[in-house]
Amino acid sequence: MKVHETRSHAHMSSDEQKKGNLRKHKAEGKLPEAEQSPKKAKSENESPNGSGDAASEYKDFCKAVEENLSIDQIKEVLETNGQDCSSPEETLLAQCQDLLFYGALAECPLCGGTLICDNNKRFVCGGEISEWCSCVFSTKSPPRKEEPIKLPDSVLKSAISDLLKKHQDPKTRPKRELSSDKPFAGMMISLMGRLTRTHQYWKNKVEKCGGKVSNSIKGVTCLVVSPAERERGGSSKLVEAMEQGLPVVSEAWLIDSIEKQEAQPLEAYDVVSDLSVEGKGIPWDKQDPSEEAIESLSAELKMFGKRGVYKDTKLEESGGKIFEKDGLLYNCAFSLCDLGKGRNEYCIMQLITVPESNLNMYFKRGKVGDDPNAEERLEEWEDEEDAIKEFARLFEEITGNEFEPWEREKKIQKKPHKFFPIDMDDGIDVRSGALGLRQLGVASAHCKLDSFVANFLKVLCGQEIYKYALMELGLDPPDLPMGMLTDIHLKRCEEVLLEFVEKLKATKETGQKAEAMWADFSSRWFSLMHSTRPMRLHDFNELADHAASAFETVRDINTASRLIGDMRGDTLDDPLSDRYTKLGCKISVVDKESEDYKMIVKYLETTYEPVKVSDVEYGATVVNVFAVESKAIPSLDDIKKLPNKVLLWCGSRSSNLLRHIYKGFLPAVCSLPVPGYMFGRAIVCSDAAAEAARYGFTAVDRPEGFLVLAVASLGEEVTEFTSPPEDTKALEEKKVGVKGLGRKKTEESEHFMWRDDIKVPCGRLVPSEHKDSPLEYNEYAVYDPKQTSIRFLVEVKYEEKGTEIVDVEPE
Repeated sequence: MKVHETRSHAHMSSDEQKKGNLRKHKAEGKLPEAEQSPKKAKSENESPNGSGDAASEYKDFCKAVEENLSIDQIKEVLETNGQDCSSPEETLLAQCQDLLFYGALAECPLCGGTLICDNNKRFVCGGEISEWCSCVFSTKSPPRKEEPIKLPDSVLKSAISDLLKKHQDPKTRPKRELSSDKPFAGMMISLMGRLTRTHQYWKNKVEKCGGKVSNSIKGVTCLVVSPAERERGGSSKLVEAMEQGLPVVSEAWLIDSIEKQEAQPLEAYDVVSDLSVEGKGIPWDKQDPSEEAIESLSAELKMFGKRGVYKDTKLEESGGKIFEKDGLLYNCAFSLCDLGKGRNEYCIMQLITVPESNLNMYFKRGKVGDDPNAEERLEEWEDEEDAIKEFARLFEEITGNEFEPWEREKKIQKKPHKFFPIDMDDGIDVRSGALGLRQLGVASAHCKLDSFVANFLKVLCGQEIYKYALMELGLDPPDLPMGMLTDIHLKRCEEVLLEFVEKLKATKETGQKAEAMWADFSSRWFSLMHSTRPMRLHDFNELADHAASAFETVRDINTASRLIGDMRGDTLDDPLSDRYTKLGCKISVVDKESEDYKMIVKYLETTYEPVKVSDVEYGATVVNVFAVESKAIPSLDDIKKLPNKVLLWCGSRSSNLLRHIYKGFLPAVCSLPVPGYMFGRAIVCSDAAAEAARYGFTAVDRPEGFLVLAVASLGEEVTEFTSPPEDTKALEEKKVGVKGLGRKKTEESEHFMWRDDIKVPCGRLVPSEHKDSPLEYNEYAVYDPKQTSIRFLVEVKYEEKGTEIVDVEPE
């Protein structure tokens, strides 16, 4: 074996830093951390029973124990009283002092594990909720055993035996409660520029939280500014702060620190560090979410699928390929997300063949978004069998399972604190295989299709919409191909989601037991759906956004990856026409003078209300309308044979469109009591373009989107609801049409018919009589895909209200 290169840094242990900062974008989530927190003045971390005398007594007691008991005696005390003795010596001393003064800690009420004091901030549990998640129990006032402390003979013979006996009786013990430090205790903060709140407002807030506000930057902890100050050039105060190397942070640092009651890491909110090719050098989970999004969006995908040689090896340039033997590809990717321990890690293992060279083994393991500190090695092996044995050994070390049963039969059992395989498929992730920005113009220019259709396909076959969708969801790690997963892996994800939804509906748990249930699912979910920004989900809305909707998007992107394949080569041979043929459909642009086009524009303008982002409203205008005929979708003639037909709006991410055209609509993945999922596994549409626009709208800097118009047959019988139905399974089995009545409806007197017998519920949006409905607009649900037919794709442009957008032709 020959080692070519090694970049190995101390790898993070399972007991590493607890975390705190969460994302703010739609998939807003960051794991906590504790590496570089703002400096605070020293403070007493505990006041045993509210008495200064008790605190002083405890301090003297601790000193006596430290001076008179050996480490062996300390361990004996802990073991005798049923406490864990696996921690470092300094921690064992603190545990023993706490036990002898306040009494032995009881078992964790959540998992039965052992409680320990975490840096004098809180008591936490060292056990596991399940094989996926460490226990999340946390308290400042831990439960203790109501029994006398047991003192070993060696301790009873010590010089402090009489002192210790005084605290044996549980009736005479003081109660220990850890105090809560104010988040800005001991800090001096300076404010600059126009913030969202007045300086006086923030001065009052900071002082309430233990800090002080200074008009100068002399001796301050940090300078808080608006990010816009950098673009404006800032003031002399900003320049001086930068020259002195003082942290310059955004206002969000104040907001998050107050909300979490703990000062957040300053480097996560930095507004003056320049971005470079390698980024800020700050791990992603410590960055402001918007900055992290920029880095992840611009990051290159390093492994496109099961046959993808990891880019950092640089072996692909030498003709390197994944080693294959007896039907097995020796390329594995793993994920580990344990929100109880604040871990979010990945691992890559590959055997790579290179022409005229020995077999190479590549291994990489690290924390997501912290590439510089990853453990990484590339080794050359002369003996093939030895390399295979080492690969299998590493697989078992990483997962606790054998390699061949997994690779051949997908048999795997998750083990505590071990990684779980991300089952990659043999193909190319669309983030790598689709057209890059430089290829788009050439591809459409050489396309034989109608220019409007070619430009439409250019969007669907380009990397950008898929990269953006995955970034928005926090599912865009550069190390793992989330757009090229096997059907088995996606099915596993779906089963985990459905199992949790049923458990959630049946549970009566509250408080920390409910938190533990959510943490366990979240760890499970983000281990399977490997994320750059995992978060602990808390409610049905978050479950819909970050699990159900995210799963549907990843599923649809995987379909797009298989259809698009590898378009990285020469674009002169018209790859767009080739993919158009594979789609098995006919797409044509609708004449802007036609009645259909005018009808669609009227329908959108009449039932649209501006999308609101922060305090800014966005209107929508029609750019183009495309008519669709697909082999996978019932034709208009077929759908016209069915009763009670309505032309309705369907919202969809641009990243999901290719799958809709290629295979038709799929019902929602699960039933949740929130809009879009409240009618169970159904295809949901609306009579309001405003509802669909919420899904079609992507972001302020991406103003283009698509809305779908489909004909839905509601059947002979339509059931109406003003609240989530209790039993959606009955609706799914009967396949009846459902109408959810919203707080707003379209004016019925303005409705009209299209193509003889298809109702178009086009009318002004007016208040309905259902003021307490959870739905803002009417929703319609059908359960059989054969009851829906996509007719039009409406390309829209979102524009800020009150501004005029002028397109400037290039000279």
